[in-house]
Amino acid sequence: MNGPADASQPWRPRLVLASASPRRLALLQQVGLEPDELLPADLDESPLKGELPRSLAVRLANEKARVAAKLAAREAGAPAFVIAADTVVSVGRRILPKCELVEEAAACLDLLSGRSHRVHTAVTLITPKGAERRRLVETRVRFKRLASAEISAYLASGEWRGKAGGYAIQGLAGAFAVKLVGSYSGVVGLPVYETLSLLAGEGYPVHLLWLNKA
Repeated sequence: MNGPADASQPWRPRLVLASASPRRLALLQQVGLEPDELLPADLDESPLKGELPRSLAVRLANEKARVAAKLAAREAGAPAFVIAADTVVSVGRRILPKCELVEEAAACLDLLSGRSHRVHTAVTLITPKGAERRRLVETRVRFKRLASAEISAYLASGEWRGKAGGYAIQGLAGAFAVKLVGSYSGVVGLPVYETLSLLAGEGYPVHLLWLNKA
């Protein structure tokens, strides 16, 4: 998604989403926000030695936002509101991978079966003036005990690919979650309450956009 903001809304500041995730884009659109540009950052997302799950989520969200803010200023010649997020799934201090191999996903599902885990999603906002604001949302999720046939069928679906912890709660794996305490949208990838609070708190006209939906 590239190009100028809608000419019918000249009062609307530019909004950049530092992600190529269709899930994060859909969550923004769900609450009436349409980014002017998607600027994903190509980062090494490996945790540092001894890095805790929440620290990893915050660090990666910060780095994604800073890279996108520089790109946005360079390409458009003007700063923008930049939103970035990162989601980390953990069991205790153990960080689960964003699975690309079926073996990784199988190991994650075996580990998550019948137990609780935590999903940490950090959101970073960089304003047109360069100020940084951030929130960290932690959600507890409990999975049912998964039968081997369920795991095999889920792996065959391919839905796990690229997902933290090897699952997407908004898809088929929603059938695995027996309890969720916290932010559902945070588990999907972008906690909408916290994101809108950050934007509105820095002067982005969130609710004026709602009025203009009519």
